[in-house]
Amino acid sequence: MLVAAAVCPCPPLLVPAVAAGAAPELDRARTACLDAVGVLAAARPDRLVVVGPDPDADPDGGGTVTYPEGAVGGFRGFGVDLDVRLGAGAPGDGDATRPLPPSLAVAAWLLQRADWADAPLEGVGVAGSLPPERCAEAGREIAARAPRVALLVMGDGSACRSVKAPGYLDARAADFDERAARALGAADTAALAALDADLAYELKAAGRAPWQVLAGAAHGASPEGRLLYDEAPYGVGYLVAAWS
Repeated sequence: MLVAAAVCPCPPLLVPAVAAGAAPELDRARTACLDAVGVLAAARPDRLVVVGPDPDADPDGGGTVTYPEGAVGGFRGFGVDLDVRLGAGAPGDGDATRPLPPSLAVAAWLLQRADWADAPLEGVGVAGSLPPERCAEAGREIAARAPRVALLVMGDGSACRSVKAPGYLDARAADFDERAARALGAADTAALAALDADLAYELKAAGRAPWQVLAGAAHGASPEGRLLYDEAPYGVGYLVAAWS
């Protein structure tokens, strides 16, 4: 069952080497993410599962891709010669040759920075268009993988909060992010499950599917939530929350 969760945004800019001169602008977000990861360690899980959006996940082929501990990713596509590994172990079961998607590469960087060594881990990439009910199914399956499961859930809110945002300004974006922030801060699984997938797609909210996987994983549990960060730098909603 789920015993703890951390929710973090997944922009590569979270990695200082990628952000370069703009790195200080996300210092507060990095600190909040590390605080949330600390909640996972305190829960003493048997297994940590890292969940994030994955452009290679096929919604018609299951909707998820599993990445074993030791899977490698990096940020060369963003002009930075930096590789990361998901956990410290060598790749085990699963597709050991498939590189981590950007969201899980950012998670791997966070876990390295936090010196994660508290439990075995694996990654699960989720198709951005996966319907809510299938996200819930995936979450319930993940929560059943060990007696005490923790989740590190990566995903951004809308990308339409300003005229300079990747998706330009959309008047609906602030309300969508506010509803997501309330749900994450209150560990309100019903509200997360009710997020509109079509609206999330229009607002380029990559966190919708991973958040709904979290809602499914928390089925039958009664976690308490805390919202640690809620801002929209660069016109993108970045939310950090901890559930325990």
